[in-house]
Amino acid sequence: MTDEPTTGESASRTPSRRSLIGWGGAGLALGAVAAGGTAAALHTGEDAVPAADTGGAVAFHGVHQAGIATAVQDRLHFASFDVTTDDRAELVQLLKDWTKAAAVLTQGHPVGDGAYGGLPEAPPDDTGEALGLSPSRLTLTVGFGPGLFEKGRFGLEDKRPDALVDLPKFPGDNLEATRSGGDLCIQACADDPQVAVHAIRNLARIGFGKIAIRWSQLGFGKTSSTTPDAQTPRNMMGFKDGTRNISGTDTAALKDHVWVADKAGPDWMTGGSYLVARRIRMHIETWDRSSLQEQEDVFGRSKGEGAPVGKAKERDEPFLKALLPTSHVRLAHPDSNHGIRILRRGYSFTDGTDGLGRLDAGLFFIAYQKDAREGFIPLQRSLARHDALNEYIQHVGSAHFAVPPGVRDKSDWWGRALFA
Repeated sequence: MTDEPTTGESASRTPSRRSLIGWGGAGLALGAVAAGGTAAALHTGEDAVPAADTGGAVAFHGVHQAGIATAVQDRLHFASFDVTTDDRAELVQLLKDWTKAAAVLTQGHPVGDGAYGGLPEAPPDDTGEALGLSPSRLTLTVGFGPGLFEKGRFGLEDKRPDALVDLPKFPGDNLEATRSGGDLCIQACADDPQVAVHAIRNLARIGFGKIAIRWSQLGFGKTSSTTPDAQTPRNMMGFKDGTRNISGTDTAALKDHVWVADKAGPDWMTGGSYLVARRIRMHIETWDRSSLQEQEDVFGRSKGEGAPVGKAKERDEPFLKALLPTSHVRLAHPDSNHGIRILRRGYSFTDGTDGLGRLDAGLFFIAYQKDAREGFIPLQRSLARHDALNEYIQHVGSAHFAVPPGVRDKSDWWGRALFA
C-alpha cells in the first residue's frame, strides 16, 4: 500500500479552464481545513483502522477502496448511473477525471479551480456547498454494473467476471426498474450529509454528457458497524442491527469473505469485492401496531439489550434451537448458512410518505462479499422463503456491482486494469 499525504493532488494547474462538461485538471490543496485543521489520513488497506475523529480525512489511495472496511460513517448518498456515451475513450477519461476529483474531495478540498475566483463568464468547477466544512471522513467507492460489459458497448464483454451475475428474483420481491440496476455506482459515505451530497453532485457534473443518474438514495443512521467496540446501531424497527458484522480490522475474515483473491476471477478484480444494494421498504405502520413479544420473536433478540433469546448480553452467542425457526437471527446466522458471512454497510432512510399517507421508510441494505453466489444470493434465498420479518418488509430496489481494488497512487485510476 502506498502512503499518501492528506493534502490531495499536487498544486499544478492547467493554464486554461476545463471544458464546461467535465473537470479534467488536477486539484489544488487549499491549506488547512476549517473546523479543526487538516487531519492525519487513515490507511485504507489491509491494516485499516477506525477513524476516531468525525472531522478527519480517510486516505484515498490504498490496496482496497475506502468505504468498505472503513469505520462506517453516519450518512450516505448512493448514486447509480447509466453510461450515455458509446465512446470507450470518453468513458476512460471520465473514470480518470472522477478519480482525480475523488482524491481531493475526500481530503476536504474543492474540485479543480474551486467554487469562486475563476472566470466570471463560466460556471465554477466546484458547487461550493462544502466550503468551510471538514472532510467528515468522506469515502467514495466506485462499482461497475453488468450493463458495462454488454457486447458491442465498450469491448469489455470478455472481461465480465463470472461472479457479476444478474441477481435472481427472490420470493416477495416487488422490484422497481427506476430503483434498480445501473452501469456505474458511487457510494459516498461521510459524517456530514452535506459533504456526501456535495461529492455525488460534483461527480455527476463532471460526467455531464457521458453519464446520467439512474437512481439515488440518501441514508442516515447506519444500521451496521465495522467497529465492534462501538455501540451497535438500531434500525427503523428499533432493534440493534449488525451485531455479528465483520470487523474492519479483522484481516482474516476480510480475506476469507470480502476481498477477491488472486486467481479467483479476472486479474482486474484481485483485491476488489462485490457490492449488493437492496432498497427494503418497511411496513412501519403495521410493525408499530405489533406487540413487543411479536417483535422480539421476529428478530430473535430482546429489543432493549439486543440479547439473543435466553441470553443476557447482546454479544452472547445465540443458542439457535432456542429461537423460533422463522426468527431472523436464526435464519441469518452463519451456522444456519454453511458459514456464509457478508460485510454490511446499510443505512436507514425516510423518503416522505406515499400516496396513502404511509411513511416511505426502511433499510438501504449494502453488503460486500467476494462472490454474491456464495454470499448474498443463498442467504437471501433462505430469508425470502422463511423469515418472519417478511411480513413487515418488501424489497423494492436491487443492484449488483463489481468493485475494483483501490487506487494505488497518483498515476492510477478507477478501473485502469479493466481497460488495460
